[in-house]
Amino acid sequence: MKQTFEEADKNGDGLLNIDEMYQLLHKMNVNLPRRKVKQMFQEADTDDQQGTLSFEEFSVFYRMMSLRRDLYLLLMCFSEKKDHLTVEELGNFLCVEQKMPNVTGDYCLDIIDKFETLEENKQKGILGIEGFTNFMRSPTCDIFNPTHLEVNQDMDQPLCNYFIASSHNTYLTGDQLLSHSKTDMYAWVLQAGCRCVEVDCWDGPDGEPMVQHGYTLTSKITFKSVVETINKHAFINNEYPVILSIENHCSIQQQKKIAQHLRDIFGDKLDVEAALSKDPKQLPSPNSLRGKILIKGKRLPTHLSEDAEEGEVSDEDSADEIEDDFKLRNSTSNNLSQHQVESHIRKKLDSLLKEAKIGDKEDTDSFSIRALLRATHEGLHRNLGKNSKEGLKKSHSRSFISGIKPKRNSRSRLKCQSVDTDDEGNQDVYGRELVGMPNRAGRRRKTIKLSRDLSSLVLLTNSLAEHEDLEEGGTGNVLSFSETRAQQLVHHRAGEFLRFNQLQLSRIYPSAYRIDSSNFNPQTYWNVGSQLVALNYQTEGRMMQLNRAKFMVNGGSGYVLKPEPMCKGSFNPFSDDPLPAYPKKQLLLKVISGQQLPKPPDSMLGDRGEIIDPFVEVEIIGLPVDCCKEQTRVVDDNGFNPVWEETLSFTLHMPEMALVRFLVWDHDPIGRDFVGQRTVAFSSLMPGYRHVYLEGLTEASIFVHVTVHDVYGKWSPLVLNPSYTIMHFLGANKNRQLKGIRGLFNRGTTKTLVDTGLPVRKRSLSDHLLRRTASAPAKGRRKTKMTLSEVTEERKYSTGEALQAQEVAVGRRSSPRAALQHRPVSMPLERLLQGQLNLTSPDQERPDPITDTLIVEN
Repeated sequence: MKQTFEEADKNGDGLLNIDEMYQLLHKMNVNLPRRKVKQMFQEADTDDQQGTLSFEEFSVFYRMMSLRRDLYLLLMCFSEKKDHLTVEELGNFLCVEQKMPNVTGDYCLDIIDKFETLEENKQKGILGIEGFTNFMRSPTCDIFNPTHLEVNQDMDQPLCNYFIASSHNTYLTGDQLLSHSKTDMYAWVLQAGCRCVEVDCWDGPDGEPMVQHGYTLTSKITFKSVVETINKHAFINNEYPVILSIENHCSIQQQKKIAQHLRDIFGDKLDVEAALSKDPKQLPSPNSLRGKILIKGKRLPTHLSEDAEEGEVSDEDSADEIEDDFKLRNSTSNNLSQHQVESHIRKKLDSLLKEAKIGDKEDTDSFSIRALLRATHEGLHRNLGKNSKEGLKKSHSRSFISGIKPKRNSRSRLKCQSVDTDDEGNQDVYGRELVGMPNRAGRRRKTIKLSRDLSSLVLLTNSLAEHEDLEEGGTGNVLSFSETRAQQLVHHRAGEFLRFNQLQLSRIYPSAYRIDSSNFNPQTYWNVGSQLVALNYQTEGRMMQLNRAKFMVNGGSGYVLKPEPMCKGSFNPFSDDPLPAYPKKQLLLKVISGQQLPKPPDSMLGDRGEIIDPFVEVEIIGLPVDCCKEQTRVVDDNGFNPVWEETLSFTLHMPEMALVRFLVWDHDPIGRDFVGQRTVAFSSLMPGYRHVYLEGLTEASIFVHVTVHDVYGKWSPLVLNPSYTIMHFLGANKNRQLKGIRGLFNRGTTKTLVDTGLPVRKRSLSDHLLRRTASAPAKGRRKTKMTLSEVTEERKYSTGEALQAQEVAVGRRSSPRAALQHRPVSMPLERLLQGQLNLTSPDQERPDPITDTLIVEN
């Protein structure tokens, strides 16, 4: 609040005048009438009406403006018509509505002591509206289950039973062509929970292997520095095993250097013999491998003589090559100019523009290829703007794409060209050749020479060629697929792929055509049980948000247990009813309100732009049958405290695989602008009233009510009443129902009356709540604003009319009813404010079994 005050104080005098307040409210997306602002300003200005507000007075103004009707009405619902909660009432709220187990009186007193702002209330052991608001906005009432911040799943099952957080080209800071390679990237992803990192190894100067993205202008870092960084950061806040995926492009001599560095730096962390000896027929568990480094790479064939120091192995799962349909053409030149290098890269980018399909249609955050070309043009001038000698020397002998053309010959030959400089700066171009050999299918398989020293370190995970049969190999094998081939498997051999993943590991990596380092949708491959779905961690966007949500379920450990049906047996993830023997889940999300929603980050006018018209979209990402999205209406001109009061319903066949994505958009006549998002795994959702804080935004949130039901038998699309637990609790207490609260959850409720004798802490509190502008209606609907005098007129209705209407409603509930239909069950809050809160309720009303239970067709 202090920072907000200082930013609004344009002249720096420590005071805010009325004009500065208007500007601040516009920046905060608050749309209040000037008359209303002046009235609140005058009430807060207590120092002889000076026409300015000090910080203390601004704090009073801000609290008046921030009073929330939804939380106030909720507090009254559980407080026996009072403006505060006792210890017993707070305990009932936590148990009945928030579903918190083992709530004690001492725990409730701790909440009061921590969140209540008035010392008088603390001494009395009661929680007022400000304390209740503080509590509801605290992490305790966040949408995310706090127990999932720690490891909470069984970690003693085989590795193949877990999804494992995996990174692709971990060393890169940006795109695949021009960005820098840094060891800091390994430290960052490991501490972010990633448990499988990639290292592309190439021959370097002075016999030291280097890490880089081959055939590009990315910079190089030494393999030794990468291993040292991994060793330092692998187990700082996560003890579970790290998989080191090595892409080997080195000569035999430098492969021996790689093996030496791994042994010298990792030491005992490479010793996994104890875990392997427990049960050779299945993979070890994460618990048995705690603190261990697993080397994923090639291993020499078993038929090779033990005396052989090297042998040939497949090289077909390298992600850095431009698919099997293309090859790099040899070029012999000892004198390359800047113009020639730039011309080569430009031609290759143009070729990729025509051939490639960059990004995923679901990834709205991926770069466009045109923007990438512009960035590449700038990067080339920046990186090659110096003379050829200096530019190439600084790049540490970066390699470049020398040519791409479709393969035509029956015998393939791959030559890649690199440019090195000696100590005197003389350029030398040399090549490395990979010769194809025929396989059983008549295709050419690229091979490399592999050192036994390096092969001997690959004790657990052994990369196989992409075209191998899914049935081949033992439990220690890992099949690596580019997303293109993995997608073919998912579409044509999903059942077979899923069964393979029940016993062995598979790794999916992005297509080489994703030169902008965009990401594919990982959910596609999680649905068939693939464990190592590698993403470009350096590219923020929708796909990385899904990945983070997935692995937050188990304390960010990088290991998430698969659902039981994925670990044994068989099911079709593409079926309309993939698990008919299992109960389904119905998720009811009541989107109530929003708080302090900012203007879109890409707004052309920034904070000076118009006040946003927000709406909320909720999306389910999981099995195909579960994927869907729904959205609320639009609230006009209110980003500070919009109210939607709408219920969204979803049915999930495999909730363990589902992610729930909350998005806030700003409605615009020509489209919509992204405001913020939060993605949470379904299994991490907390029931009851929860705040969903938008990722990366400090105070912005939406307030929701979460209800989950089991659905047995054939599913019927019913929408239940999410306030059942509140009404049941109120009905269980004689003559203590707050009838008006039904208007907060049900549409079409009859009007009830406001009790003018309602006890509140301050007279101004009720006045502020009733005078506040009601929530904006949907686009095109006339706005309704009530003044205090209009509310007073509403209080003149007789209680007899309300009771008569309630008796009619009770009679209607007791009569035979038609089958329930899919319908919303909420009511705009302005209608609630036009109604009245009847605190003298009639006889106790029983919960309606037809409304409050789930009916399905058997």
